[in-house]
Amino acid sequence: MKKILVTGGVGFIGSNFIRYMLREYTTYKIINLDKLTYCGNLDNLRDIESNPQYKFVKGDICNWKLVDNLVKDIDIIVHFAAETHVDRSILKSEDFVRTNVIGTHVLLEAARRNRHKRFHHISTDEVFGELDEKEKFSETTPYNPRSPYSASKAAADHLVRAYFNTYHLPITISNCSNNYGPYQYPEKVIPLFITNLLDGKKVPVYGVGHNVRDWLHVKDHCAAIDLILHKGRIGETYCVGGNCEIRNIDLAKFIIKKMGFGEDMIEFVEDRKGHDYRYAIDFSKLRKELGWGPKIEFEEGIDNTIKWYKKNEWWWERLIKRRETCQRIFS
Repeated sequence: MKKILVTGGVGFIGSNFIRYMLREYTTYKIINLDKLTYCGNLDNLRDIESNPQYKFVKGDICNWKLVDNLVKDIDIIVHFAAETHVDRSILKSEDFVRTNVIGTHVLLEAARRNRHKRFHHISTDEVFGELDEKEKFSETTPYNPRSPYSASKAAADHLVRAYFNTYHLPITISNCSNNYGPYQYPEKVIPLFITNLLDGKKVPVYGVGHNVRDWLHVKDHCAAIDLILHKGRIGETYCVGGNCEIRNIDLAKFIIKKMGFGEDMIEFVEDRKGHDYRYAIDFSKLRKELGWGPKIEFEEGIDNTIKWYKKNEWWWERLIKRRETCQRIFS
């Protein structure tokens, strides 16, 4: 029986990953370490709280003693925990440096000191900067972060690689494109659009909405992480993409139409500072080496995501109130 420490496991991707792993590997034990910050939500895993293979620990990845004690008894660390929202990083960057850089260092040190535990680091395509019309990010793309958030994730990536090169820690890294699906915090663009429309509000689009993102369903992402954990080459990085590039304005129109509204529900707002123009992932290495590719078509994924948010208003309504409170604090 393998024991896995998942950091940030009550967040969006982490909670989906834990549910995926418990379903696929009934003998594995998952320990979920999460600080329960603004986007951490125990309701994300309410359905598995009584599973004997699952344990939740409330705590900070920057807590040396706690992390060291947990790492002693596990086999693998899967590191999701991070501050992730770009706008928040622009307004208050110190939390991003602390969690994303220092927290990653604490985990790496614990893995090194405790018999070189297997370490998988979840990163983002935003560390690469932005693209023109034709390029795609790959594992060899130079780093060019353009926000405090992406800079902190880039620093964490470099630390993870340094621990492989310096200490021979058995690591892998995955850089993924934009995820969507159930349990995503409603300040992110797709659930923001959906929940705004369900509340009868307009959807905000930055600038003129021509920025392009590559969308990946969270279940496809979880399957990719699973493959990398079990079959990926130690010391390697794998890019995980959805093969689904969409301009933000077209995304807004698509969701609005799906939900039965007109384009008058679009509200153009002031563009984000340092807003990257385009992200796109070349995941050919992952396909060639491990046979992975996205299986969930975007229209199917969006249909299911809309249905999930309609069915689970109890989940997101109180998060909306919390988000509005946080916006007043940050304004």
